[in-house]
Amino acid sequence: MAGIIRPRSTHSNSITSNPTKQQGQQQQPATLAKRLLFPHLPPGSDLPPLFVSPTCLPELNAEAYDFLALALRAFVNTWWTKITRYDKEFLPEITIVLMTVLRTFETRMISTDFSLFTFSVAPALITQHYRDYRHAASKVSTSYAMGGAVPLPHLFHQLQPHVAISPEGKIDEEYFRQAFDHVLKLCLPPQDYAPEVERYIVREIILKVLVKDVIPRVTQPWFIQRTILDLLGPSLDAESDKPPSVSPPSHNHHAHFSFHSILVFFLSAVQSISGIGLALIQTYKQTLSTIKLVNHSTPPTVNQRRASEPLRTARQAPISPTRSARSVSPPLSSYASAASSTPSLHADIPPPNPQRLFSHYARQPLTMISELFTMHERFATSTVMHTLCMICAATTPFMDRLLTHLLYTRILCASSILFVLRLSKRTLFPNGYPGPPPIDPTPEEQIIIRQQLLRRLREQVPAFLVPVLLGSSPERTIEDIISPLDDAACNMHLAILLVDALLLSIFPEMGVEGSAENADMDIRERLDDDGKDWTPEISRTTSAMTA
Repeated sequence: MAGIIRPRSTHSNSITSNPTKQQGQQQQPATLAKRLLFPHLPPGSDLPPLFVSPTCLPELNAEAYDFLALALRAFVNTWWTKITRYDKEFLPEITIVLMTVLRTFETRMISTDFSLFTFSVAPALITQHYRDYRHAASKVSTSYAMGGAVPLPHLFHQLQPHVAISPEGKIDEEYFRQAFDHVLKLCLPPQDYAPEVERYIVREIILKVLVKDVIPRVTQPWFIQRTILDLLGPSLDAESDKPPSVSPPSHNHHAHFSFHSILVFFLSAVQSISGIGLALIQTYKQTLSTIKLVNHSTPPTVNQRRASEPLRTARQAPISPTRSARSVSPPLSSYASAASSTPSLHADIPPPNPQRLFSHYARQPLTMISELFTMHERFATSTVMHTLCMICAATTPFMDRLLTHLLYTRILCASSILFVLRLSKRTLFPNGYPGPPPIDPTPEEQIIIRQQLLRRLREQVPAFLVPVLLGSSPERTIEDIISPLDDAACNMHLAILLVDALLLSIFPEMGVEGSAENADMDIRERLDDDGKDWTPEISRTTSAMTA
């Protein structure tokens, strides 16, 4: 019997040991994206690339697939499993369509020069928002507002009329419904765009997320104020509220004054000076390296525009008359008329100027800063701003390259996109599933947030620069900075104009009326101010001083 039992035990050990070796060598836990989105892939194979760019990081591809799997499991699989529990092909089919859309959208974004939107369009819209808000606020309780009968949002709407928003700040969903339909027509494959049911479902999902959830929330004053607080970082109240350290009386200092105290003071001074010197050397080296990188880089303001012209021409060549007729140019063309109070946005579009080599990207940001801080109302700040404007005007070629270099290496880089994607995943799916909806702060909490923002903005300005930059009344100046963002209905106009400008930047044919010849026209030409002086208004400053 012993001879019979021994082989049986040996055979059983070999059976149990082989699977463990195979599991340890080749079997790894499959990711959620692979189990839900690609169930037919072999166990050891990699996921197909989600982006077409060869410079895309593998971490970005993995995080995007993970985010997509979490979203489909939370918002699609929950109701699809109630219809049928055995159909596993629905989510992979949605993934194939989304991959096509994302790759088309990625191609569009790569061929788009976001420097124009970041440094010209967005600052111009923010500047005009502040000017119109202050102009409308000055008319409240006057005869222009019928003695206070007309509220501030109605006065602001008269200055910035838009077909997509009512005077009360309500969004017209049909405007964005037609815009999203045009975007889907450009991004979806023809076989997926043709079925109306599928297109309508996707369109209404995008409409619900953006128009009903995102825009009404981000335009709330408390949301903007809390976002600025998060960007400013933690407050210094903890350090300022600390009780002062108890020091010995002054007579004790004189009593214990010795050579040792002189030596400690001398060594501390040497250490401080050496630290400052090392910081200056590091800053000098970093500045030199940045200048070399900027000077050796090709000017994107000219080359990208010329390189994108064949792409835009080829992209619009197959557009049929039927497709052009179905475009949403009438609603979106009101983007320019909505900002009719901005001369640079509603002027007649001149033909492209081949002699124009530079874009003056520093123009609109400086004008926006001058308007936000009301720098034209004070002589010192007006002088500082005019000096900065002259320096930037003298170094326009370098400033254009520098701003574009910083935009694409610090903001629109792969690491920043990966950080935003991971942050969005942790925020929306904290435990792998959607978290509870956020609770809006109470009116008392909103007042506290506003007071904290006022105090934090005051802390950002050094004490020796407060009289120069903020004037004799710093609290009033800081109050004027955030007050134009205190009305949600007025903020809605700014949000819609920014969305329109972003759509026109990525899909320029949406703003084309009639022939396709105007589609190649550079949007940069629409922001020209016919050669007017782009420095802050000297006339207003001098008139205020003489008054």
